[in-house]
Amino acid sequence: MSLSFDFASLRRAYRERKASPVSVAKEVLSRLAVAGNDSVWISRVADDAVLAEAEALEQRSDAATLPLYGLPFAVKDNIDAAGLPTTCACPEFAYAPARSAPVVERLRQAGALLIGKTNLDQFATGLVGTRSPYGVPRNPFDASCIPGGSSSGSAVAVAAGLVAFALGTDTAGSGRVPAAFGNIVGLKPTRGLLSASGVVPACRSLDCVSVFALTVEDAAEVADIARSVDGADGYSRAAPPGFAALGRVPERFVFGVLPTSEREFFGNADGSKLYAAAIERLRALGGEAVEIDYTPFLGVNELLYHGPWLAERYGSVKDAIGARFDLLHPVLHRVITGGKAISGAAVFAGEHRLTALRQATAPVWRRIDLLLLPTTGTTYSIAQIESDPIGFNESIGHYTNFCNLLDLAALAVPAGFRGDGLPFGVTLLAPAFFDPLLAAIGGALHRAAELPLGATGHRHPVPLSPPGATTFPYVPVAVVGAHLSGQPMNHELTVLGAKLRRATRTAPEYRLYALPDGKRPGLVRRPNGGAAIEVEVWDMPSAELGGFLAGIAAPLGLGKVALEDGSEVTGFLCEAHAVAEARDISEFGGWRAWRTAQDGDR
Repeated sequence: MSLSFDFASLRRAYRERKASPVSVAKEVLSRLAVAGNDSVWISRVADDAVLAEAEALEQRSDAATLPLYGLPFAVKDNIDAAGLPTTCACPEFAYAPARSAPVVERLRQAGALLIGKTNLDQFATGLVGTRSPYGVPRNPFDASCIPGGSSSGSAVAVAAGLVAFALGTDTAGSGRVPAAFGNIVGLKPTRGLLSASGVVPACRSLDCVSVFALTVEDAAEVADIARSVDGADGYSRAAPPGFAALGRVPERFVFGVLPTSEREFFGNADGSKLYAAAIERLRALGGEAVEIDYTPFLGVNELLYHGPWLAERYGSVKDAIGARFDLLHPVLHRVITGGKAISGAAVFAGEHRLTALRQATAPVWRRIDLLLLPTTGTTYSIAQIESDPIGFNESIGHYTNFCNLLDLAALAVPAGFRGDGLPFGVTLLAPAFFDPLLAAIGGALHRAAELPLGATGHRHPVPLSPPGATTFPYVPVAVVGAHLSGQPMNHELTVLGAKLRRATRTAPEYRLYALPDGKRPGLVRRPNGGAAIEVEVWDMPSAELGGFLAGIAAPLGLGKVALEDGSEVTGFLCEAHAVAEARDISEFGGWRAWRTAQDGDR
């Protein structure tokens, strides 16, 4: 493959006039012809229609305003795309949608070129990729191995270099598992960020539209363009102010890892070593690893296919096929009909159990920024799955099933190769709306692994644009006095989940004063005659900043503080009138030094 389909490479080729949408469309069609009957596709846009749309793109006068100009993509066949049937891998269910799902519409309006609809585990139920009458999408690393599911075709289309990105869905891991098995990126955004209108539900309360791409930056860009608030989707949510899908890597961060005793790789001899290597790469990027108790997360896993949400899945499939369960794939029939016997009392018991487990997992997020897990412990051959289709499927979901039940965002990235040449991946997880932090750290982790992109043999491109600038889900806050580490009011930061990032100094433009109450200093900007003052920069959760600000007593408040490295952050400042009679303690360089001197005088 001479041309990589990652966004930076395609855009560079367009910019340098080495490629055009038509030439890329022809390249896609050529690759599809070479791939042959790979069971990736359920339906495709006709070749002449693909070329006609590419030519129309070339003729547009506003091409420069189209963020996804000429980028070929695929859509999982439980998501509506006008002009192609929606089948959910059940031919008898197929229908012709009158319009595309909003996520598909937004991508096409942004200039992306739709190639077709991809294969999946029937009704998006399964993590294996083998439960389809349309065949098993060919794993590009080993045709005897499963591609992962349920978004099997979408992941393989990206991994094999047939498209630049693809949409999938993720209820229990379907947007992450096949990414791991294809050595690509799988982004499962915060539930509700991407509209699920026009998506045939598996578990409507949990379903997420997901994105497969060759790089984290590409997946994040697609998510940013595809997201919208949709009044037709009862689970749609607006992103908070300041949100963007790609953020920046903090100077320091804390990530959770599994204790050695809880690392389960299901016979994968290389899993432990590859997971440990990913941990070390995150440490090298500035992370501090802390062990977490995985037990409550496993408890949540049990609820997905042995509790209320199996009943929800049963209801969804029953509605879709009019109770014609004889139409289902045999394994799916066994799984789905198990939900019929779940009573209303059991549903509420499951909800109560989930609430208790959410409480048990909540303290973890006060300690860490994100959680790093293997995406799966191992993979399996098609023959193995056929021998025990339900048991092995549950093993695959060991590290994935809890995610949406706990309302987490997740990002699967490649992490290396086993001795037999099969890919191994890890997943970064964090609370809802922490997507930009996951993308920033996950992108850095992916680049640090120095792996080829998917099965294409291409390497990471040189980015065309700077990294994300948003600090969301945090606001950096510079503290100068009683909120410093070890000082009396530091707990006001930690109780809100703020995390220390670095100790530094202001630009030499400030004066520090001991206020009359003796408990707090006042920082005042004096551009002509200031000094550099010791500060700490803490990342405050954006959602907590308003409450924190409301609790700050006058004459202090929050404003913009310039740091010695030239950057500017939110920080404590003092009203100038309040220091008229206060002692200037700038010569001490900071509040701690002043307090030490005072203690020495007593």
